[in-house]
Amino acid sequence: MRGLQRWIGPTVATVAAMVSCNTALAHVTVQPKDAPANSYAHLVFTVPHGCNGSATTALRIRLPDGILSAKPQMKQGWKVDIKSRKLDAPAQGPHGKSITDVVEEVAWRGGPLPDNLYDTFGLIVRLPDKAGQTLYFPVVQECEQGVDRWIEIPSAGESSDKLHSPAPAVRLKAKQ
Repeated sequence: MRGLQRWIGPTVATVAAMVSCNTALAHVTVQPKDAPANSYAHLVFTVPHGCNGSATTALRIRLPDGILSAKPQMKQGWKVDIKSRKLDAPAQGPHGKSITDVVEEVAWRGGPLPDNLYDTFGLIVRLPDKAGQTLYFPVVQECEQGVDRWIEIPSAGESSDKLHSPAPAVRLKAKQ
């Protein structure tokens, strides 16, 4: 019986780690998970798979309010489209510039990215000065056949872990 107990503990731990790893790889994610408020950040969105076995042909990321500057990564084999929107009122941007338009959405189209491979898509952004706030980046993944929408944002007090299709998120922390 002792031998069985010694075997069960590590086996349960291994299975739990595999399940959590598979869950983490089940959707589009962003790194880093947290970043200093009022700073520039290099955000890396990871696409771990296609749509039910179908290759990814487009990735569209909607930027949350408060991001006044965004520059997407160029990727060979992909075309980048930047959709902007006018602000209701000019805002003070980085380097003292007055900003009237902001990036609303970045879309990469091309590839295709086969289902059995992964890739990353980068954005350099200026994060707002709102330490403690979480920014959500809804993502639409288009494939040769099908679409996955990683757009769910948790309600107050709800965990993203409970969502079926969570939007990638970055928590803003105080500068150190």
